[in-house]
Amino acid sequence: MKQETYAMFKSADISTIVNTIEEELSTRNESPFWKDKVVPFSHAILSVLIPLRDNNLLFTPEGKQANVLTPELFLDWSDLLSLKMLAFTIQKSNSENKLLRTYLNEEACGRYKKIDLTLLGEYLSRYSINLEDENLDFPISNYNLHQGVSNVIKSLL
Repeated sequence: MKQETYAMFKSADISTIVNTIEEELSTRNESPFWKDKVVPFSHAILSVLIPLRDNNLLFTPEGKQANVLTPELFLDWSDLLSLKMLAFTIQKSNSENKLLRTYLNEEACGRYKKIDLTLLGEYLSRYSINLEDENLDFPISNYNLHQGVSNVIKSLL
């Protein structure tokens, strides 16, 4: 991956990152179908990861602390199952006013500030993710389509 990409994920705002991904997508011969999927996905996931980054509360899908938002961490969260788990983790954390379901220390978790889940919720709803019951599964076809989105993003970064 390009050094500029690492610098961008480390400190840029959501709009800058999404616009860069959108511009990169425009320079490729990708179908407009993918643009309609990649841009909303990027915006949705970054709407959660950027606030976590800015509060030094980033964590991996396994719950381990991550010190920096990198393209690799972004891609780790791009799996639909991980994204669903992230949404429920943030939803529960918003209710308790502290970061839950991670291995971050208690002091760090106490610094947690509520994160707006609107964009992530809308995105997950498009893929038939039940946002009321974490234990309900989703159609495998939606998972496969989302993997295509992840693969396109991986090729852009």
